[in-house]
Amino acid sequence: MHFTWKTGVGAAMLLASLAVHAGTEEGVASYYADSLDGNPTASGEPYDKGAMTAAHRTLPFGTEVKVTNLSNQKEVVVRINDRGPHAKSRIIDVSGAAAKKLELMDAGTAKVRLDYED
Repeated sequence: MHFTWKTGVGAAMLLASLAVHAGTEEGVASYYADSLDGNPTASGEPYDKGAMTAAHRTLPFGTEVKVTNLSNQKEVVVRINDRGPHAKSRIIDVSGAAAKKLELMDAGTAKVRLDYED
């Protein structure tokens, strides 16, 4: 194949589109009510309060996110399978199981850091 500036730019654009982008966010997390267990999520799978899943407004479904509770340094890895949270002041809703591990059940919310590659 003959390499030209045009094919080089095209190859560079293709590689850039395939690159993994890392991200970090800080904000407030909340968790799903137990009463939502079994309800469909935006991805189509049912919400499972015992699974390590979460809702995020923009990350692709299937993205794994490390969530760190900044008040106690507890961490979990969740998989994005829903859209939300609907409260504008929050950046993620985690499942009941994730909330227990993060120790945010009593307070209902916590300041967290999200680390991910999308």
